[in-house]
Amino acid sequence: MATKKHSWNYENVGGSTRVKITTGADIAHLAELDLKKWTVLSCPTAGLDIDEKSLKYVDVDNDGRIRVSDVISTSQWLTSVVKDSELLVKGADGIDVESFNQECADGKKLYNSAKQILVNLGKEGTVISLADTKDITAIFAKTRFNGDGIITAQTPDNDGEKAVVEAIVNSLGGVMDRSGENGVNAELIEKFYQLLADYVAWNDAAVEAPYGADTDAAIEAYNALDAKIKDYFVRAELASFSPESAMKLDVQAGLIEAISADNLTAKTEEIAAYPIARITDKTDLDVDAAINPAWASKFKTLLSIVKPKEKTITKESWAAIGSSFAAYNAWKAAKVGGEVEALGLDVIKQMLADDKKQALLDLVAQDAELKDTADGIDMVDKFLYIYRDFYRLLRNYVTFQDFYCRDKKVKAVFQSGRLLIDQRECRMCMNVTDMAKHNTMAPASGMYLVYCDCTTKSSPAKASIVAAVTVGDVGDLFVGKNAIYFDNSGVMWDAVITKIVENPISIGQAFWSPYRRMSKTIENLINKSAAEKDAAIMKDADAKINAMPAAKPAEGDAKTPAPPFDIAKFAGIFAAIGVAVGMIGTALAGILESLKGLAWWQYVGIFIGIMMFISGPAMIMAWMKLRRRNIAPLLNANGWAVNASSKISIPFGETLTDIVKFPKLKLKDPYAKKSIPTWAKWLISLAVIAVVVAGLWLGNVFASFGCSSPLPFFNEEKVEVVETPVGENAPVADAAVEKTPTETPAAEEATPVEG
Repeated sequence: MATKKHSWNYENVGGSTRVKITTGADIAHLAELDLKKWTVLSCPTAGLDIDEKSLKYVDVDNDGRIRVSDVISTSQWLTSVVKDSELLVKGADGIDVESFNQECADGKKLYNSAKQILVNLGKEGTVISLADTKDITAIFAKTRFNGDGIITAQTPDNDGEKAVVEAIVNSLGGVMDRSGENGVNAELIEKFYQLLADYVAWNDAAVEAPYGADTDAAIEAYNALDAKIKDYFVRAELASFSPESAMKLDVQAGLIEAISADNLTAKTEEIAAYPIARITDKTDLDVDAAINPAWASKFKTLLSIVKPKEKTITKESWAAIGSSFAAYNAWKAAKVGGEVEALGLDVIKQMLADDKKQALLDLVAQDAELKDTADGIDMVDKFLYIYRDFYRLLRNYVTFQDFYCRDKKVKAVFQSGRLLIDQRECRMCMNVTDMAKHNTMAPASGMYLVYCDCTTKSSPAKASIVAAVTVGDVGDLFVGKNAIYFDNSGVMWDAVITKIVENPISIGQAFWSPYRRMSKTIENLINKSAAEKDAAIMKDADAKINAMPAAKPAEGDAKTPAPPFDIAKFAGIFAAIGVAVGMIGTALAGILESLKGLAWWQYVGIFIGIMMFISGPAMIMAWMKLRRRNIAPLLNANGWAVNASSKISIPFGETLTDIVKFPKLKLKDPYAKKSIPTWAKWLISLAVIAVVVAGLWLGNVFASFGCSSPLPFFNEEKVEVVETPVGENAPVADAAVEKTPTETPAAEEATPVEG
């Protein structure tokens, strides 16, 4: 019989059809959901507004990313250990232990461990919560055994056994028990008793010290002097072989002179480098000879212990002294059990005689028997974290239900906080984990983005965020502007804008954007022109100042005559101005002529058409970009693998940014400029209207209403010129055409032609 497939519910949000996860049955059947229908395929475990411990538990393979396979594995485990999967959509931080499915192995373990926790904590009832498992130490603080295979000094009932546990901890350091105290395990107990036995055996094989209690001091002094004494013998032998080189082998007077002016107590290393005694042609070292001050103390200590029979030390006698330590040194080198030596030989022997080893190992074994129960306590902690946060993760993973929720208090797990800037609150804020990726992918989001660096006194680390501005104007947003950022935990950060990705915010804002750009361009041109003129003036002034004569000319000197007035030059200038004015007038006349005879509503249409011609392209582009706004590129830049388009429509975008709203009040600004009286306002308004009407009248706009313009341009009558044929049958010219008599100059009179 074929298994009936699960019936899924769908919704259309963010420009895509998505699966709705609303029931425990949906969670139980996640493995059946087509992978292509998942909104997210993977996301990082860091930087999300979910407890990192919960995300770590969901990350089954512990690779730092939550993949679909991790989500499915977690959903299957959760639904198997509870009786009713509908409990999983509540997102509670506690559960009744009776809700565990005891027919499942893990469910049975969770049930037993949860009850054990409640008993250990002395709590009544059957409900266990995250608060009960948060402090594992508290759970085991009052228990003798906790299943970790470690016992503490509080575990044994026998005082002798307690003393041994304390001795092991003091000697070997111990290991941390689940109760939070230092304890011992089977390995440390075995090692401790082996060290006790080894130390006693080594001590029993002790070699007699050649110089009694002073032997160790003599060995230390001998080892310190050995290299220096042998160096002396080599130098002495060379000096005996070559007497003329004795002075060079001895300490050089120049070396002592070089340090003589300094504080010699700080020159111990330099002095110690000199020979231990003066070099002569004698190869033996006189015990009464002057010894290098840096080595004199150790040499004296050695002689006081060894007490050589001869007044001199030869190479052979020095080697003999070293040989006297050989057996003792070999025994010392073979020392074992030094870790327990501080206990003292008598105590060590007593511990070996009492032999509490097996009793302690039995206690460790008894503790280890509770391993399953103790591990179950860790499992209870894991369950409670996932039980609380898993459904929220699904709402932001399988679908973006939280992001598109109508309730503004519900935030998506990738929303990190809110940015307050320019009298608005931007709620679509995200942490920036990789700025290089954001630089590449942010423009594709189609959103107006503000990147900020944030700092706070409570954290030495700097945070980087990106906020989407989806409502209002952007004229006052610029790099370097300061703002305030509140993260999801309520911590306030000082924010400063470091980068802006410009995109349309609304169609209304796009309508005025061409005029803002034109205004900005004109302002920049004016500023540039003013700067250039100022620079030219200053340059010219500097040149004139530098060109001034050094001395003032005498009164009798001839002055440079002023240049004569060039009438041709000024005539050319005025002619150019006249041509320009004429061209402008002709253009205006042409425009007025083309507008002549239009109705008033046609003028309104022309005005609107001009406005749309200017703003239309920007509005169309804005409309197209606003339809394509998408958060997927931002999530991808943060390491998400988003599998479906997640668009931000215009109505939805308006919910992501809140603009300040003031109540309607009649408030007076004490520093405002004094207002114009009402009668003056009316007078100015009427004057403006009169000027506008006069301009329209002069432009012959009201001609269709029987009110023609008085300007001759609009009242000239066109004269039609008719060509009249020459001949007898030519028609008589129109009477309206004025005939002008033609005068024939005397020089052009006809001359009679002869015959």
